[in-house]
Amino acid sequence: MSEPDDLALLREYAAQNSESAFAELVSRRVDFVYSAALRQTRNPNLAEEITQAVFIILAQKAGKISDKTILTGWLFKTTRFTALAQIRAETKRTRQQKEFQMENEVQSAATDELWNQMSPLLDEALAALGETDRQAVLLRFFENKSLAEVGKFLGMSEDTTRKRISRALEKLHRYFNRRGVSSTTAIIAGAISTNSIQAAPIGLAKTISAVAMAKGAMASTSTLTLIKGALKLMAWTKLKTAILFGLGLLLTTGITTAVVTEITPPNIDKYLSLPTSDFYKSLVEAPPVLVVRKTHFASKDCVVTTDAKGRMAGRNMAPRLIVKFAFAEQSATDVRLFPDQRLILSSGLIQSTDCYDLLVTITNRPLEQARAKIKEALGITEHFVTNRTDVFMLKISDAAKLEKAEQNRISFSDSSTIENLSDLFEMNFSKPIVNETGLTKETKLHFTYPTNFSQENLKKLISQLGLELVPTNMPVEMLVVEKSN
Repeated sequence: MSEPDDLALLREYAAQNSESAFAELVSRRVDFVYSAALRQTRNPNLAEEITQAVFIILAQKAGKISDKTILTGWLFKTTRFTALAQIRAETKRTRQQKEFQMENEVQSAATDELWNQMSPLLDEALAALGETDRQAVLLRFFENKSLAEVGKFLGMSEDTTRKRISRALEKLHRYFNRRGVSSTTAIIAGAISTNSIQAAPIGLAKTISAVAMAKGAMASTSTLTLIKGALKLMAWTKLKTAILFGLGLLLTTGITTAVVTEITPPNIDKYLSLPTSDFYKSLVEAPPVLVVRKTHFASKDCVVTTDAKGRMAGRNMAPRLIVKFAFAEQSATDVRLFPDQRLILSSGLIQSTDCYDLLVTITNRPLEQARAKIKEALGITEHFVTNRTDVFMLKISDAAKLEKAEQNRISFSDSSTIENLSDLFEMNFSKPIVNETGLTKETKLHFTYPTNFSQENLKKLISQLGLELVPTNMPVEMLVVEKSN
């Protein structure tokens, strides 16, 4: 007789209040939940509390979980929300950002440089996948299911499952590559399979089972607060737009150096002076700081890097680039630079030969704080004006193509919002783009990005998506930045 599956155990617990069924379920999945929590917090104590909270939530919701639910996916989402709630609460309570720096503790494969780089990014990379892609990866590499077993769970043939997993690995590969982690899909798959699950502390499953079956009645005050925060996030926010750990940016200007942290770095130069090939490490190793200063390094190469947590480092940045960062838009997943086509700099800023270094690894209102420091360091003021200028209106030319790009998630490998596409077109066509498509920022278009963003390739992409750029002249709001009197 085969063992009951996870949902069968959960149904038995919900119907009969079976302690043995729930204990068996916890025993099976505690390592998975604990590992995910540990990756996100890098703190074993917090990971234990999050794990306990997740299973309390599971016990509370046992009777409401659908028979079609893949429990691994449900646990992943709930763990992520709970970790986010924990991080938000911990930051508010202590402001000790050091606890949440991914570099503080590398628990697995300490000698494996790739896993050291991947681990802090893995859960955000998984969260960025579509639901089916994420389920496929979790089942295949976290639970070590066969292709046939994964296909059975997802209602796909084995061949379709193989293609689905291959595409998901490609997306993970691009995600890591954009953040400075270079590898292959095969190595990524092997690294995840080998390192993603770590054993939870001995006795944790037994403790959790008892506390969870009591629906939290035996839980500590901090755990109950954590559960409340996690449930609030789950109710208010979808996973795609869940609040990230923080989006930061760090800037250096002037003679003064601003440090917004309780931790004063002993030597900030060692982070900003790394060779270009190692510059990404400045984000991993630096404590939570916001630094703005005039550059003093010999190299004049402009280097800027970001990671999945929004931390950013740059050196030898011209005033124009600094200003663009200062007035960037901060979203849940990226920092959108203020476009050149809507920016008017005074001649003094344009002609300036000054360069600046930046290091932003804080998570407490980073963009707001950085913006104030940039304005102070550059000695600038800003105001908006409305100027008539040549623009491109982005319109729908073929509704059928556009509908295909909205719906077809199998034939196309990438996705983007209309806002991000407009930014791309504006940057490469050197004119403001006015969105007249009626599409919102929530609408995802699915396609394959060209290998290079030449105007010719972008025009092909525009046509492929059923869109067109119509030249016209109209009033556009622009930002004027000039030196203070």
